[in-house]
Amino acid sequence: MNYIITGGTGFIGTHLTNLILEQHPDAKVWNLDIVKPGTPNPVVKNYKPAVREGETLGSTYVECDVREPIGDLPFTPTSGDIIFNLAAVHRTPGHEDIEYFETNIRGAEHVCEFAEKHGIKKMVFTSSIAPYGASEQLKTEDTLPTPNTAYGISKLVAEKIHLAWQKAGADRQLTIVRPGVVFGRGENGNFSRLYWGIRKHTFAYPGRKDTIKACVYVKELVRFILWNVEQRETPFDIYNCTFEPAYTIEQIVKTMKKVAGLTQAVPYIPNTLITPAAFCAKLLGSPMGICPARVKKLQISTNICGKKMARSGYQFKYTFDEAIADWFADNGQTCLE
Repeated sequence: MNYIITGGTGFIGTHLTNLILEQHPDAKVWNLDIVKPGTPNPVVKNYKPAVREGETLGSTYVECDVREPIGDLPFTPTSGDIIFNLAAVHRTPGHEDIEYFETNIRGAEHVCEFAEKHGIKKMVFTSSIAPYGASEQLKTEDTLPTPNTAYGISKLVAEKIHLAWQKAGADRQLTIVRPGVVFGRGENGNFSRLYWGIRKHTFAYPGRKDTIKACVYVKELVRFILWNVEQRETPFDIYNCTFEPAYTIEQIVKTMKKVAGLTQAVPYIPNTLITPAAFCAKLLGSPMGICPARVKKLQISTNICGKKMARSGYQFKYTFDEAIADWFADNGQTCLE
């Protein structure tokens, strides 16, 4: 049996690999990716590897670009294998529209073709909450997706491709997860930027404090993913992956400050000031990442319902406070990154 992780060099893939080998030390884990662990990503500007200097990833690396059909591999796939399809172009903003479609849609097609060819019956696809579109409305798994970005559209199409694969064969099992903001060691994303913004006095509440930011700890997410393939028996399910209820930006900031021992005050800036300031920052080259698109993104709630995950039978390991504390401990209690 092989554990096959496409995009296994990335943030989530690294944590999933560590969990699989922690629970199954003799497992054969294969990382199919265009990026070798610990090296730069050719398609992401200012990329920071999830595997840090001096560390190694326990999976076996296989150079693979899912934008192309998956050819011969240095191992023999079997029908008992499990595929975790994590490969994606996902940072928004940051890519041309065509890049999301090339990787996320073509990638879904090629991974499903690979599973079909080798008779593989179990697959997990990491989607996103982006297919829901941007709005303040509470979204459950039954909410009609209305994506309004190239990334969200590409992920919704990829979901349909995976679902078509599942329905086309007997005994196939598919799990689709739609994570909120995923945080933890190696993320180099929204939560890391928020922490450093607080610490360096460069973050302020942009226009509101009650923006909902549905989120999930990366270690919880990969535990839930592995639980699904090992414990769930239904042929298909889709889950929003987030703490329930979701937290506001003010709650997140207060927890970060408490856990990390930060005393910096976080000011509130009304929209009448922050919007023109963001446009001026863009003209200056977006110092500290400040630009109108990012400010707008910060103000829109990701109001995602996590009740289905909470009622699935899976037992959460971490509360939100415990997750932030565990992340802090993973960085030697020096920072959150």
